[in-house]
Amino acid sequence: MHRRTVLAGLGAAALPLGTHHSLAADTPGVTDKELRIGNTAAYSGPASAYGVIARTEAAVFKMVNEQGGVGGRQINYISYDDGYSPPKTVDMVRRLVEQDEVAFIFATIGTPTNTAIARYTNSKGVPLIFLGSGANKWGDPKNAPWVMGWQPSYRTEAQIYTRYALEQKPDCKIAILYQNDDFGKDYPAGVKDALGADFDKRVVKVVSYEVTDATIDSQVVAMQGSGADVLITAATPKFAAQTIKKIADIGWKPMHFMTNVSISVGSVIIPAGKQNAVGMITARYLKDPTDAIWKDDPGMNRWRAFMAKYLPDADITDAGPVFGYGVTMCLWQVLKQCGTDFSRGNIMKQAANLKDVELDVLLPGIRVNTSPTNFHPIRQMQLSRWNGENFELFGKVLEGAADLG
Repeated sequence: MHRRTVLAGLGAAALPLGTHHSLAADTPGVTDKELRIGNTAAYSGPASAYGVIARTEAAVFKMVNEQGGVGGRQINYISYDDGYSPPKTVDMVRRLVEQDEVAFIFATIGTPTNTAIARYTNSKGVPLIFLGSGANKWGDPKNAPWVMGWQPSYRTEAQIYTRYALEQKPDCKIAILYQNDDFGKDYPAGVKDALGADFDKRVVKVVSYEVTDATIDSQVVAMQGSGADVLITAATPKFAAQTIKKIADIGWKPMHFMTNVSISVGSVIIPAGKQNAVGMITARYLKDPTDAIWKDDPGMNRWRAFMAKYLPDADITDAGPVFGYGVTMCLWQVLKQCGTDFSRGNIMKQAANLKDVELDVLLPGIRVNTSPTNFHPIRQMQLSRWNGENFELFGKVLEGAADLG
């Protein structure tokens, strides 16, 4: 069987695995020496800022292999570039499942891309786990028993923003900017959850953009013209940076909430201008690598040591490697729980049996918990505000809108 042995999009050799062994008939991707894991990521295209996440995942698997692997097996992580293009994701995932014969698909990046493949992988009984999207629909074990998210739901995040805005500005007028896909659409839905019958009274402008658009300048100007004094932005890094900069350029000063997937200092704040983002609020679940509060934190020290050894050329102000490290360390816990049984059924069973898992990069008080009826591993967040140099945490750890009431 021909097996791809490069990390596509990186031009680098895959992890050395030695001799090829025949596949176990009932467990694709598992031999007596190897566990094959598949991934697609945006190494190129409009969301290429996320490419470092998959590079980090590859580096963690290299570390795991150097420490003996899992269940006596080395991990072969096969990652392809899908350019954040759903049709490409479909092609790459079919290739991973049908040609590379991976055991499961891990941490595929993007809501539109995962939407394009979830029905296929679920129908094949191939685990699609800890995918890189906070869309609320990834926590539906009844209808999608082979699909599980990882990060907090975007819809929950939007609820938190809305309730906080109402606390601070009881008469607020809200504008929402969102990417026109299932990622973005969760934010107006979450605002509606929080506002109920008051949605039409409070929300004065809702505008979207396409991931293929060149800029969002006209949308920002339209929202300013609506009289809104609160803005909730659901955008990927390129457009998040554009939004922050345009708001500053036109002198608009709304209370600005930014989706937590686009708060990387390296790939969003610095390109937008650090001073332009002052006062912007987000909800976090991961530690900010630029925040001095974590300077002597044991967990972040382990992350920094990992980065220095395995990704020495990476930008350690970027939040991407923090996510990539956290999600892969969480998968490592799942694989440890599997023992030596890496059947697809057991991988999914163990992913749905995580109890108060602590990870080095999660904020204090936030844990990973799953069960056969809970496919939302992380449900807690804490608000933070950009002060010009870093994000400052404030308030308590929250779990959905109810905690703000």
